[in-house]
Amino acid sequence: MSTGGRGPWVALAVVCTGSLMNVLDTTIVGVALPAIRHDLGFSEVSLAWVVNAYLLAYGGFLLLGGRLGDLFGHRRLFSVGIVVFTLASLACGLAAWRWMLLAARAVEGLGGALASAAALSLVVSLFPEPAGRAKAMGVFGFVSAGGGSIGVLAGGILTGLASWHWIFLVNIPIGAAVWVASLQVLPPAAARHGAGRLDVRGAALVTGAVLAGVYGVTSAGQAGWASSRTLAALAAGVVLAVGFAAAEWRAASPLVPLVLLRVRNLLAASATGVLWTAGMYAMFFLTTLYLQVVLGYSPLQTGLAFLPTNLLMAAVSMGVAARLVARFGIKPPLVIGLLLAAAGLALLGHAPVGGHFTTDVLPGAVLLGTGAGTALPPLLLAATGAVAPADAGLASGIANTSFMLGGALGLAVLASVATTRTAHLAAAGQPHLAALTGGYHTAYLIAAACTATAAVLAGIWLRPARTGTGLTEPAPQPALTIPASQ
Repeated sequence: MSTGGRGPWVALAVVCTGSLMNVLDTTIVGVALPAIRHDLGFSEVSLAWVVNAYLLAYGGFLLLGGRLGDLFGHRRLFSVGIVVFTLASLACGLAAWRWMLLAARAVEGLGGALASAAALSLVVSLFPEPAGRAKAMGVFGFVSAGGGSIGVLAGGILTGLASWHWIFLVNIPIGAAVWVASLQVLPPAAARHGAGRLDVRGAALVTGAVLAGVYGVTSAGQAGWASSRTLAALAAGVVLAVGFAAAEWRAASPLVPLVLLRVRNLLAASATGVLWTAGMYAMFFLTTLYLQVVLGYSPLQTGLAFLPTNLLMAAVSMGVAARLVARFGIKPPLVIGLLLAAAGLALLGHAPVGGHFTTDVLPGAVLLGTGAGTALPPLLLAATGAVAPADAGLASGIANTSFMLGGALGLAVLASVATTRTAHLAAAGQPHLAALTGGYHTAYLIAAACTATAAVLAGIWLRPARTGTGLTEPAPQPALTIPASQ
């Protein structure tokens, strides 16, 4: 596939830069929330929607975005997503009222969903050869996993040296450059399903189901799991999901053909990713709180504390992981990486009140960086390797939606667990910091258990790929291709 004579690695750099903008936006805001609250007059409860508005739109439109890429072309969708995201970032940076910031954050989430859904599909199409794809997935995997902690660092620097407005305005020149470059170096391949019809009813039902589910999960953090608002949203999500399944069963050209239920590795990777991202999202949240509240770190120091994890993740995912996949296939590196990450979370679950970075945080960070760098590339390969490249948009949409829902669910549940445990310890007479740390310990250990369960699930359910490729099923059938009309 041509990329304008510049080579697929230049195109990969463009895709990864666009993806990094989206990943950063989920964590870069966290450090700036106190300043945003002070300037725009948010309440404690409404401030959470600066984050939730983005997550709601991002999660709700991922699956639809994946199918739109298959229908109309992944380069086109990626470019549109980058433009929408960049313009919304400008609106966020210029926001002078609460409603303006929240509306712009929701549009940012939409643009991020469109670009992210197309990004993984572009990597698949840019690197048809197994060895090159494994290396490319390592780079893309680092961006996906490491971007969160990079966002903490960037948020601390920009907020500390300039103002919270710049965490959004910095996207403008980067987004413009990515958009121009995408038109120059990304392959303008025609979509296989271009003549097909979009399943509007299925798109509306599944988007509504995911939106309701994400709203219910994010609301639980403020209103509680037993609140009428949370229960109503989750119930609506279930009803819409059942309606979506029924609609897809009868549709002539379904948005998500139910034949996808035959793709064992896609389902295994999605389920594994739900459990793992639940642990990883919670790790970013808990570690930030532990460093700032318990150890007294500044936002900039907190961001710098994540550097060892980032550097190890980059080194392993972009170098070692590809060689491991080429030698052993996708399953062994994935299982080993998840077990290493679980061990890192368990170590962090023992960091004391008077802890020190080098003895109480760094060992867990090393294991997490090594484990994440080892596990994510084979996980992405498992999610996309069992379908034809023309259907990679739908596969990546399903996997990304699963990962995002797992992260949101894990963060909501584990934050609630930490708060409940802290309240019990405080009621038992523990000092404030000791009670907080005890709550973090419980949440860390549950996150470790989730990640270890993901390793077991991958070991049992995932079908090993043939050694030397890491991309295909061992059975003789070809990668599943979904017909345009059923």
